[in-house]
Amino acid sequence: MLKKIILFPFGGNAREAAVIIKQMNNAHKEWEILGFLDDDKRAWGKDYLGIKVLGGKEVLNQHPDARILAVPGNPAQYLQRKGIIDGLAVEESRFTQAIHPSAIISSDSKVGINSLIMANVVVTSHVTIGDHCIILPNTTVSHDSVVGNCCCIGSNVSISGGVRIGENSYIGSGSRIREQIQIGANTLVGLGSNVVSNIGKEIIVVGNPAKLLNRE
Repeated sequence: MLKKIILFPFGGNAREAAVIIKQMNNAHKEWEILGFLDDDKRAWGKDYLGIKVLGGKEVLNQHPDARILAVPGNPAQYLQRKGIIDGLAVEESRFTQAIHPSAIISSDSKVGINSLIMANVVVTSHVTIGDHCIILPNTTVSHDSVVGNCCCIGSNVSISGGVRIGENSYIGSGSRIREQIQIGANTLVGLGSNVVSNIGKEIIVVGNPAKLLNRE
C-alpha cells in the first residue's frame, strides 16, 4: 500500500517537492500525493501536475494517516518559517522528508525530519542537516558541517568543511562559505556572497567578502 503525503503550502518549494516525489516514485513506487494545502483561500482548487489544492490546514484532520512535507520559505519570510510550520499543530511523527534520487548523501550524514533535498545536492561525510530544512539544487555541503533547524540553503551554494550555520538562517543562491566558518541564527546571507569570516546572529550580510548590510 502506498504511503499518503500532503504538501504545504502551494508555493514553489512544494511544487518542486511534488516533482521530486514523482521522480522518487519512478525509482520505487512509494508515495501517493493527496494534494496541497494553503492558508490562502484563493489557492484552493488550483491544480499542478494533476494535484489539487485541497484547502487549508483543517484538511489534515480529514487524512490522519497522511504524512506531511511542509516547505514554506523565501528570503522575505525566512524568519517566519518555524512559526508557519508549528502552526500546522501536528505530531512530529507525521512529518516526512523528500530527497531527490540524484542527490548524494553520505551514509554517515543525517538529514532531519521535514527536510527537502533537491536535485544534484551533495552532502559529504559526517554532515548534519537539521529538521525542517530546504536545500536547493546543485549545492554542496562538505564534511563535518552542521546546518541548523529551519534553514533554507539556495542553489549552487558551496559550504566548505566544518561550517556551522545557526537555525532559521537563509543562505542565498550562489554563495560560498569558507571552511570552519560559524554563522549565527536568524541570519540571511545575500545572493552570491563569499563568507570568509564568522557572522553573528540576526543580521543580513551581502557581498564579496560578505559584510553587514547597511539598511539605512
